[in-house]
Amino acid sequence: MLNIEIVNIKMKNPLMLASGILGLTRESLEKFKEAGAVVTKSIGKKERKGYKNPVFYELSCGILNAIGLSNPGIDEYIKEIKGIRVNLIGSIFGKNEEEFLYVAKKFKPYVKAFELNFSCPHAKKFGMEYPTRKIRETVETIKQIGKPVFVKLGVENILKRAEKAIEGGADGIVAINSIKAMAICIDVAKPILGNKIGGYSGRAIKPIGIRCVYELANNFEIPIVGVGGIMEGRDVIEYMMAGAKAVQIGSAIYYKGVKIFKDICNELKNWLEEHGYKNINDIIGLALRR
Repeated sequence: MLNIEIVNIKMKNPLMLASGILGLTRESLEKFKEAGAVVTKSIGKKERKGYKNPVFYELSCGILNAIGLSNPGIDEYIKEIKGIRVNLIGSIFGKNEEEFLYVAKKFKPYVKAFELNFSCPHAKKFGMEYPTRKIRETVETIKQIGKPVFVKLGVENILKRAEKAIEGGADGIVAINSIKAMAICIDVAKPILGNKIGGYSGRAIKPIGIRCVYELANNFEIPIVGVGGIMEGRDVIEYMMAGAKAVQIGSAIYYKGVKIFKDICNELKNWLEEHGYKNINDIIGLALRR
């Protein structure tokens, strides 16, 4: 009932662990066996320390963070994930095509697909600052390695950046990343995060994610993975009706723990049965046709 296939990856349900959530060790990634797939933390060519504390701040309806793409570098990371027993998607970042290619080649034996991070909202020269004009050629280069390629985009100029990714041969679009934001402590009159500006995630960004998925599905014939503010089964259904074929879950793990994947799967099965659907694929894009 919940089985799907996306870019030739067979998944027992449409739920993925989003990048950046407990994605640095094999042990933590294998905790999410109830998910259809898991995405690693974004990994670069070399070790990156990230930003100084504080890097995390909880707001009334979401989370603000500026980790700064901290990671051990691909050579150390692949030592950690050898032998992992999950559907693994490798998230990659780089400041140019050459860095993306270096990491992808190292990742290839261990992952089912790549997710290219063109959307981190708070890392200079990376993520959302990656030039739109370079997306096509970068995707083309990574496609030559022979693994499916997802491209993760943020809200900024999303349709144009998606167009360039698709021209380069992207197999799927992941939308959205956290939204560029900040908070100020009025008692000391200074930004709360060490980096001042971070990414905002959680329940509050779901309507923005839904809008982006809907617009992408309305403009392009390509599998879409919806991300942003998913807390329960009804949120997954909303994303899928907007055109997503699968979804990723991130911030909700902070609030509900690892069990959220099993809980949402049960909620999805119950909802589908109650509404007369035999398979979750039957609801994909329903809102686009009405």
